[in-house]
Parts: sequence; C-alpha cells; structure tokens
Amino acid sequence: MINGFSKFISLFRFRKIRRRFLAIMIVLSLPPIFIVGVVSYQTSKNALIENHLKSNENHLKATSEKVDLLLRNVINMERFILSNSELRQQLIESRSISDKEQKSLKWGTANKLQQIMSDYAIEQKYIDSICLFDDYLRAVCYGRSDNAGRYENGEIISSHWYQKAVQAKGKEIFFHNNVLEDSPLNETFSSVKLLRNPASGDYETIGLLVVNIHKSIFSEMMNQTNNDEYFILDSAEDNIKPVYSSNPSYYKELYVKSLSVLFNNKLDDYVVSYYTNKTTDWTFTYLIKEEELLKRPHQIRAVTNIVALLIAISAVILSVILSGTITRPLLKIKQMMVAWAKGTSNFKETFYDDEVGEIGETFKKMAVENKELNERLIRYQLKEREAELRVLQSQINPHFLYNTLDSIYWMAIINNQDDIGKMAISLSESFKIILSKGKEIIPLHMELKHIDCYMTIQNIRFGDRFTFIQKIDSELMNIEVLKLLLQPLVENAIYHGLEPKTGNGTIYLTGSMKSEFIEFTVEDDGVGIEDMTVTEKGYGLGNVRERLTIYYGPTSSLKIKSEIGKGTKIIIRFNPNEGRWIKNVEGRHI
Repeated sequence: MINGFSKFISLFRFRKIRRRFLAIMIVLSLPPIFIVGVVSYQTSKNALIENHLKSNENHLKATSEKVDLLLRNVINMERFILSNSELRQQLIESRSISDKEQKSLKWGTANKLQQIMSDYAIEQKYIDSICLFDDYLRAVCYGRSDNAGRYENGEIISSHWYQKAVQAKGKEIFFHNNVLEDSPLNETFSSVKLLRNPASGDYETIGLLVVNIHKSIFSEMMNQTNNDEYFILDSAEDNIKPVYSSNPSYYKELYVKSLSVLFNNKLDDYVVSYYTNKTTDWTFTYLIKEEELLKRPHQIRAVTNIVALLIAISAVILSVILSGTITRPLLKIKQMMVAWAKGTSNFKETFYDDEVGEIGETFKKMAVENKELNERLIRYQLKEREAELRVLQSQINPHFLYNTLDSIYWMAIINNQDDIGKMAISLSESFKIILSKGKEIIPLHMELKHIDCYMTIQNIRFGDRFTFIQKIDSELMNIEVLKLLLQPLVENAIYHGLEPKTGNGTIYLTGSMKSEFIEFTVEDDGVGIEDMTVTEKGYGLGNVRERLTIYYGPTSSLKIKSEIGKGTKIIIRFNPNEGRWIKNVEGRHI
C-alpha cells in the first residue's frame, strides 16, 4: 500500500514547482466538485422521490377516505331501503306469486318499489341505477330500462357474484364491475346486498339489492395530471382485476402494471404509491414515470454539471495565477542567488509581504551584510598587517633602545639627576611592556605596571600634579587582557581632562568581575567633555573601542559619561572568554 501511495505521489513530482502546484490544485478541486455534484443530484433525487411517495400516500389516503364516505352513504342507503317496512311487505307478498305464474313483478308493485327506491336514491349523485330482486329474482330497477340486463333470462343463481352475496349473509359487497353488464370497460361498478327480513326470527331471504355506481366517483376525487396514472385494484379474489383506470385505453397494459405492483411491489421506470381502502379492501394506486418525476433533478444535475465545469475552469485559472504568485518570487530569488554567486550584492527586486517575500528580503539583506562583512574583514586584515609591521619595525633593534635608555639612567645617577633616571627607567619598562615580544595579550598586572610607568613620567613632567588610585580585584591580576587596553584611557584622562584643569587632579581605576564579564572604570575629576562627538573622532578612544570590538566581539562595550567641570568616566565591559571571536575565511584568527 505504501509503495502504491509513493508511486501515486511520484506522478506529481514535476521538475517545475509551478506544475506541481497546478496538478495539486486540480486534483484537490475537480474531484470534490464532481463528487458534490453527484451527491447533490442523488440526494435531491432521493429526497424528491421520498417526498413524492409521502405526498401521494397522503393524497391516496385522503381520496380513499372520501370514497369511503360516499360508499358508506351507499351502504346506509341500502340499509335504509331494507328498513322500509312497506318495501319489505311488498317483497314478502311477491313470494305468493310463483315464478311459473308470472315472470316479473306486478306493475303496481314495481311502480311502488321504484317510487320507494327513487326517494332514497334521488340525492345520490354517483348512483347510476338500483335494481331490486324478489325471492324469485324478478327484478324492478330504477335508472335502467332492461332491469336485470344480461340476466333477464335467469342464471343469476349460478353467477359468482350472487353466490358471493349469499355467502356474505346480508353484508354489503362491492364488485370491480357492473354485475349486470357484460362489457369489461363499463363505467360503473356494483354493490350487492342479500336482503334478509330482520322481522323474522331466522332472517329469511326476501330479495336481492344491486346498486350500480359511476366510476367518476374516483376520477373526480383524484388530482390527475398528464404525466401520472391512477388506478384501483380489486385483489379480493385470486384473479386481480382493475376497478378503475385513469387511462382506460391501456386496459391490458394497466392490468400488467397491476400485477407487477401487487406481487413485486415495484414497477420498472415508475414510482409507485398505494393505499388500501378500508371499506372495499381495494388498493388505490398512483403511478408516475420516474423520468417525468425526475425532470427537476435532471435539470439540477445539468445545472450542477455546468456550475461544476465553470468552477473547474475557474479553479484551473486561479491555480495558474496562485501558483504564479509563489513561483515568480522563488524564480526571482533563484536569479538573485545566481547573480550573488557571480559577485553582485545590490538587488532592486521587490517582494510581497508574505513568507516567500520575507525570504527574498532576508536574502537581499544577507547579501548586503555579507558584502559589508567582507569589507570589514579586509579592513581588519589590513590593520592587523599594519600592526604587525609596526611591531616588526619596533623590534628592529630593541636591545639598542634598551641599552641607550640604560646608559642614560646610569649617567643620570652618576650626575645626581634622579628624575632623569626615573624617567629613563620608566620609559624603558614601558617600551618592554608595549613590545612584549610581539604578544597581543598580557597579564593584567603587566598592563597596570605600564600605567604606573606612564604616571611616573607624567608626574615628573608636571610636578606631581596627578594622583593615580587603583582598586582592582585580586582575582583579576593574572587574567590576560588585550595589551594597551587601559593605558590609553589613563593617557586620555590626563591630556583632555586633568592637564587643562587648574591645580591637581586624580584618576581612579577600578576593576571587578560581574558574572561572566570584566568591568573596568577609568574616572577623572577633570574639566569634562563639552562636545561628546569629539570622542568619536579622537584616535585614542576610537582605537581602543575598535580593538575591543575586534578582539572581544559585539558583547563588549565602551561607554563614556561626562559632566562639564566635574570630570569624565569611561566604562569598559567585555567577556574574556570571547577573545579572538572573528576568524577570516581561512579559519585563521585576526
């Protein structure tokens, strides 16, 4: 599985990043869009069918209840007819006239019976005809001219509907067709009731009542459209029969549909809804072609596909634009790197304020800083070479200098010139410390000795005007520090602070360890500094600051505080463990 996923990912490993972005955007945008389209279509389709089934089931239920109400009115009418005592008496009296004596009821009796039935049926809108048969099955009808219809010559007793009415023992039975007609496409159906005398103890049979009802009772209660079909099925017997069809011209086709619906509960290419009528046990069925029902979802699908296509095209265009916003800055950075490798360091390219833009701006800044660092390294190297040259020059013949100063010292002693002797020996010691055999760092006590020699010479020159006080932690005495780090500060205090002052002056030197840093303070009570900008131009302080930064790194510092008429204070702070922090490109200390 992992190998298969790796192979799939490898398909998107184009050489150009822009193509990768484009491929990923297409893969991430197009399939979800089409999936959403398919899912939305299926969801709308299923929801429509479900809502349609519920709606039609409710409609069929309401229609069935309306038909129930009308059929119960028919049943009540039949019972009202039977409850008429005069009608029952006429039927009982007709039994005295045998079938052999008379084939039909007397005209007077028939007229009276028709009058009674018309009184009950006059307000029944859907009643087509009512036929009353006496015990000899002689008929009198209201609404028909042929009375018994196809059974004028008898044979009613052998008919299945009569036998079924007898078996029902007086219960009203509904048949899917007109039992008195022979046409399968008649527009009426029948309700048959065996009349039994409720006044007799054994409920003797006194006749038969057949009520024929218009099938328009169904069509007027069903909201039919051009694309749907209603029909009613009579499944009371083994042979299923359609009671009503909204499209009678397709009787055979409807019959096949009826069987398919009842036995398979489905019909290809149709959506089927049905409800069982409680009075007749007939199945009220509604069919609509799925294609017609789903016209709206098909339109939704078509619109969804068009929208999905437009979104897909927009996604591709946007992916091209968006990928360009990423790859173009990267291409600029690539070009800048190539130019930087060839020696260019000043770039005018601009970037947007985003992650890629930050990388580009950082690279531009790095290129400038790298150029400045290279220039700084070159300057440091030149200064180091100059310093080495000066050391070499000073070491050309140091013994000659020491011997000369030593001769001056002894000549001064012989001639009782003690001050000249002190100056000569102090100057000799100063030169020895300055040269230090070419060493760049010396123990702190040697730097302090250098200051003592310098102060001796200056006090001889200025008649002991200067007092030098030092307070250094003993633990610092053997720590190696940069040569000529403190002496130039003392010299600067004398020349710029105490020498212009009237009267004597004092220099305070303190040194202590604070955490990882050593801090020295050189303070005088001289005239102070009126313009602090001169400290940046002077050679002494500038040289110390530069050498301090070069040797001890950016964590070191040299600060100046001064107040006119009260004096100047210089504070040096550095980490002795960070000495020699800068290295050149060859890895050699400078």
